[in-house]
Amino acid sequence: MASVGMKLGLVAVVGMMLGGCMQTTVQETSPTAFKPRDKELLAKVSYVKTPVPEAFRRAIVDYHRKEAPGSIVVDSDNHYLYYVLDGGKAIRYGITVGEEAMAWSGIAKVGAMTEWPAWHPTPGEIERLGVPKFVAPGPDNPMGSRAMYLYANGKDTLFRIHGTNQPEYIGASISSGCIRMTNEDVIDLYNRVKMGTIVVVLEPKHGDSPFNSKMAQTGGIANWQ
Repeated sequence: MASVGMKLGLVAVVGMMLGGCMQTTVQETSPTAFKPRDKELLAKVSYVKTPVPEAFRRAIVDYHRKEAPGSIVVDSDNHYLYYVLDGGKAIRYGITVGEEAMAWSGIAKVGAMTEWPAWHPTPGEIERLGVPKFVAPGPDNPMGSRAMYLYANGKDTLFRIHGTNQPEYIGASISSGCIRMTNEDVIDLYNRVKMGTIVVVLEPKHGDSPFNSKMAQTGGIANWQ
């Protein structure tokens, strides 16, 4: 029986390793990361601050892919965003991603960054969701506390990494294509990235595609500058 237990334990460990990342440390947002306006607006939110499931809480994890430190990698299949660190580590954040028909994948870069952004819905969102053309910044704005705008071929992809007023959906696929994070997590990420940061969004249902990883390591990324 002991040998069976050891085998089962080995299988579990190998499974976690093949999954790509083993959790080592949970990262909390430092109070100093919040500006006075952040504290003011976060205190005024009317949505329910639903706790994020443990599997989708921010953590430092082992990272087996080869993107350069400072890159962002989005694994839509598994609802994770990774900020790549040195030494084979990454900060892993749980995210909400777009439904299959509205998802976007490819390599882009952060072309604009905004704190407490306004929301300018696309014509498709206005028609589909019945929302106004403009929603002012605020504690309950669907864009949340921060937004990073992704550009490719010198143009806005209309794809963003941003906060949310629906933390209960972290770990699900419900949005209109953008990557949503909790307002606390997106502030943490925003404080780490800079203009021009490379963002690799893996193709849905292709998971950990080495093709995208190879492109991000070579001159292929020049096509997205």
